[in-house]
Amino acid sequence: MYPQIILKKGKEESLKRFHPWVFSGAIQAIEEGIEEGDTVCLVNRNGDFIAVGHYQEGSIAVRVLTFEDREIDDDFWHSRISSALKMRQSIGIADSPSNNTYRLVHGEGDNLPGLIIDVYGDTAVMQAHSIGMHKVRKEIAKALVDVMESRISNVYYKSETTLPFMDATDMNGFIYGGSDNNVALENGLKFRVDWLKGQKTGFFVDQRENRSLLEKYAAGKRVLNMFCYTGGFSFYAMRGGAQLVHSVDSSAKAIDLTRENVSLNFPGDQRHEAFCEDAFKYLEKAGDNYNLIILDPPAFAKHRGALHNALKGYTRLNQKAFEKIERGGILFTFSCSQVVTKDHFRNAVFTAAALAKRNVRILHQLHQPADHPINIYHPEGEYLKGLVLYVE
Repeated sequence: MYPQIILKKGKEESLKRFHPWVFSGAIQAIEEGIEEGDTVCLVNRNGDFIAVGHYQEGSIAVRVLTFEDREIDDDFWHSRISSALKMRQSIGIADSPSNNTYRLVHGEGDNLPGLIIDVYGDTAVMQAHSIGMHKVRKEIAKALVDVMESRISNVYYKSETTLPFMDATDMNGFIYGGSDNNVALENGLKFRVDWLKGQKTGFFVDQRENRSLLEKYAAGKRVLNMFCYTGGFSFYAMRGGAQLVHSVDSSAKAIDLTRENVSLNFPGDQRHEAFCEDAFKYLEKAGDNYNLIILDPPAFAKHRGALHNALKGYTRLNQKAFEKIERGGILFTFSCSQVVTKDHFRNAVFTAAALAKRNVRILHQLHQPADHPINIYHPEGEYLKGLVLYVE
């Protein structure tokens, strides 16, 4: 049905365990004429069917779409997206009156590797992380609109940053509908989504539950939100009754969005200030007047080769926070680097605590929310790690 890629002897074993990636070193032969983004059929050396997926040059050569010998057609996309929606409905995230923001499709976690779809009100933002998904974006959008029915009116495609080596034509823009209403609702709080130039799909949906937890600790606290981006943790802290909230980011655009989001929820509230400054420089000169600090930096390691330096960065950042936080304070600290494991991150934070000579207790161990599911056959999908720490 599809052009074939033949695997080397024994290299189908991981696929028998339903792992959705095929690395380039596992391939024996590629049928002539196959191009990047094509749908291909994986077979063993005897020609026996193994799986169907998208081909791409690079380390991860094939991302598996299905282990069934079936056509990747409109019915396939419809069934996959329907399954994703049903799961979000079953856990109460979709169709909530107080929350119209959630991840509908989370790549391998929803058996659609290379595809991300976030919902912000009546707009779905779709992002491709593989050329194969980019090529079929219109078919996916069609299925998405059909499955979501009246829930969405617009589909915005945003892949310029995730496929930077591609021609920028048609990388960002509305595939379906069109809207300039970019205010969404998360747990009753409003925020503006920058799906045109913002990071990821415009907002960090994966911190929703961790922001809610922070709100419970915020009453009377003096809060420092480092790497604030659009200020999510900041306005949750304010609703939680924080005494003051300071938001810091090196991006002027992020600071503008933070101020706008705080104003959407707490117009004229003097408890909040935002600062456009490097995080390390701000912490260096900060006093010890904060008793709740959030460290939610961008990924320090994009690949395994950067792991060592990333861990040094996490240690340095957390050490500085430990040195500055008031006695009896609470630190929320995170890593979103996929190659940094939970043990890596915990060891970096523990080293930081020891260097700062602070007595620290773990209150919570945090992770990505349920609408960012982890495929049990793909443990690499667990990327977000967090700790809530009490610092004596």
